[in-house]
Amino acid sequence: MQAHSSKRSRLLANLQTTPLLQRLERASLEQLAHRAVQQSYAPGTVLFLEGDPAPALYYIDAGWVKVAKISPDGREQILSIWGAGELFGGIVSMFGNRPAPATAVALEATDAWLFPPEALHEIVAANPALMLHIVEFMADRMSELIELVADLSLHTVSARLARLLLEQADDGLIQRHRWATQTEMASRLGTVSDVLNRALRSLVEEGLIELTRNHIRILNYPGLTAKALPIR
Repeated sequence: MQAHSSKRSRLLANLQTTPLLQRLERASLEQLAHRAVQQSYAPGTVLFLEGDPAPALYYIDAGWVKVAKISPDGREQILSIWGAGELFGGIVSMFGNRPAPATAVALEATDAWLFPPEALHEIVAANPALMLHIVEFMADRMSELIELVADLSLHTVSARLARLLLEQADDGLIQRHRWATQTEMASRLGTVSDVLNRALRSLVEEGLIELTRNHIRILNYPGLTAKALPIR
């Protein structure tokens, strides 16, 4: 019981730092944390499928989850990847009364907290100002999706790859998770593995990046940035 209470206390502290919920009064956050349900997912587990009823709001405690559109023939376009400390899920579905627009899958062993739709509805009813933050959250997601559509339709694979590497780099280094295969990266960039392999080799041959099994290191920031610029 004490361990369970400790986990909820840690969840409450974490929620206070999330952009979407940090302005909520403590009493409302405590209510939300109390209603949360803890779940663990093995790698490859589906959290929800496209077309499912409005999914819950998820807070990732540990692990990684991808959200993707999957075609009938199995082709996949990754829309977003979420990690520890992030909220994701069915805000659009919950407030738009629509089914899940995509599928969510655990990329590795993942621990998450689920906030049932009715719990979030109650919190919003008691805190109307929260709706403004939800609208801002949804606007940010819409902007990201518009940028994704523009990237897929207007930019080359090399440009999209360069931008992704620049976004992911931490002090010039991108650590490669076990699940971050070239197939996954290709799905995120809207291409296939063969095309991605050629783009990666080209960046290596030009001296822009160093590629190993465990990491990608940016060697030439100005050159990679030039690659990432939109084609005019």
